[in-house]
Amino acid sequence: MSTVKTAIKQVSLISDFKEITKMRLSLSVVFSALAGYLLGAVEVDFYTLVLLAFGGYFMVGASNAFNQIIERDLDILMDRTKDRPIPAGRMSVRSAFIIATLFTILGITVLYIINERTAMYGAISIFLYTCVYTPLKTKTPLAVFVGAIPGAIPFMLGWVAARNDFGIESGTLFALQFFWQFPHFWAIGWFLFDDYKKGGFYMLPTRKRDKGTAVQTIMYTIWTILISIVPVFGVTGDLKLSIVAAVIVFLLGLVMLYYAFELFKERTTKAAKQLMLSSVIYISLIQIVYVADKFIR
Repeated sequence: MSTVKTAIKQVSLISDFKEITKMRLSLSVVFSALAGYLLGAVEVDFYTLVLLAFGGYFMVGASNAFNQIIERDLDILMDRTKDRPIPAGRMSVRSAFIIATLFTILGITVLYIINERTAMYGAISIFLYTCVYTPLKTKTPLAVFVGAIPGAIPFMLGWVAARNDFGIESGTLFALQFFWQFPHFWAIGWFLFDDYKKGGFYMLPTRKRDKGTAVQTIMYTIWTILISIVPVFGVTGDLKLSIVAAVIVFLLGLVMLYYAFELFKERTTKAAKQLMLSSVIYISLIQIVYVADKFIR
């Protein structure tokens, strides 16, 4: 019996660790960083790839843990967050703080081994997410703008890890993921509007599920699509895109734009969920297309 209880406790600890660091989100960020590295690398160094994967996970995991510490009293008010380890009482604030601090130190250290610029941008990401974005979420919808900055760093971070330089190439990758986050997070803010409201979060630009928010979602989706095909014109340095790849990326963007228009037309929870799902598929696929295009050309 004690063996079974021990096993259950261990499973619970693993589950809580995954939750406090938001494992699925962290892994998606690692995916973006690795894609950025593959785009920037002249020769792929698997040691650097491993360092970037672990450093990226530590960086995002730290940000998420600090976020859940700060928002613990608000998380308990919302259905989607009330069962998180801290508000549910399965993890103490002290334990979460130790994890967050340890991940911060490990993340910056591991990224520093790659190069100083990568570590610097990693540290900036943790700071902005924890100390600026998180406190602003209950005060202004502009929090989404601030949060889009650390959210856009991973794709760019991979290129910086490969080149130890920030230029037009990494800037383009940053801009692409920066603008993408607005329709993505506004879609989430739309279908979770009532739950967010319980915690005092107003994530939509107009604070309402109205046409104004839907129009802005369409506008930022268009900006995302335009930026995504810019490399085909040869104006982004070593970041290039073939015509075939640009067409694929453009078509993927049109799918996302279709769901943005559906949100404008329907203004329903279902439409917002469809836009959110399409945005996730879009950003994942275009990163794959970018990388595949580089190695196929």
